[in-house]
Amino acid sequence: MTQEKTFPMTEAGKEKLELELEQLKTVKRKEVVERIKIARSFGDLSENSEYDAAKDEQAFVEGRITTLENMIRYAVIIEEDKENSSIVSLGKRVTFVELPEGDEETYIIVGSAEADPFEGKISNDSPIARSLMGKTIGDKVQVQTPGGDMFVKITAIN
Repeated sequence: MTQEKTFPMTEAGKEKLELELEQLKTVKRKEVVERIKIARSFGDLSENSEYDAAKDEQAFVEGRITTLENMIRYAVIIEEDKENSSIVSLGKRVTFVELPEGDEETYIIVGSAEADPFEGKISNDSPIARSLMGKTIGDKVQVQTPGGDMFVKITAIN
């Protein structure tokens, strides 16, 4: 029997996915069906770009619903590790400085399901997070990125 992929995430991340799923099922799905109905009324479907666009959007919405349902079904909630508060792990906020004298950056390490670099949340599958996992404050870490290796020093873990 194959094992399903799990999706590590915070409770807040799971709630966000549940809200998006509810929005897609109750609002967006109905909007798309209405767009298809209106586009059908324009006549010949073979040359109807509105109909094609609405069908494409419907396929996207249904695919996203399926993805979200799967992610929620196999969600594994990240529990706060109070015993190892000084070790970088899933759910922790990590601050580091790029060496030799770079800018300070702070990220929360989350599961891929809720990663959003613009909100300061990076996936545990990212090169930076993989390199930082298990390290402590003061550690100097080599991070292999597509743009080449960089070195960082961990300055804080919350």
